[in-house]
Amino acid sequence: MKKILLLSFLFMLVESVSAQSKDERAIRTILDEQTAAWNRGDIESFMKGYWENDSLMFIGKTGVTYGYINTLNNYKKGYPDTASMGKLIFTLIQVKRLSKEYYHITGKWFLKRSVGDVGGHYTLVFRKINGRWVIISDHSS
Repeated sequence: MKKILLLSFLFMLVESVSAQSKDERAIRTILDEQTAAWNRGDIESFMKGYWENDSLMFIGKTGVTYGYINTLNNYKKGYPDTASMGKLIFTLIQVKRLSKEYYHITGKWFLKRSVGDVGGHYTLVFRKINGRWVIISDHSS
């Protein structure tokens, strides 16, 4: 009986770690895809990592913005051309699983630009909605 309980526990542990690894890989892939889209000058594809919902929250230098469309419009206004967009580099500091449904990401962003380099830090909250990981909250400074 003890062996069966121990084997069951080990199986559940392996399954949990495997699911966590799969979810973390999916989130890292989204961030890689965002970087590639940004570096192509494609803000619309960059935004595919975000939750397309009015409850999306983005906090930046001008304060809090709610909603996918408002966030997209702010990106387009702040980065009207490829010179202002530059080349993006994300450096992950921490990827932390909060639950089966949420991840918290901390990192650095850097834009190498002909109009002057700029960078800062970010925290992201990812949520798994309808089987897909999306950014529901972004605080970039």
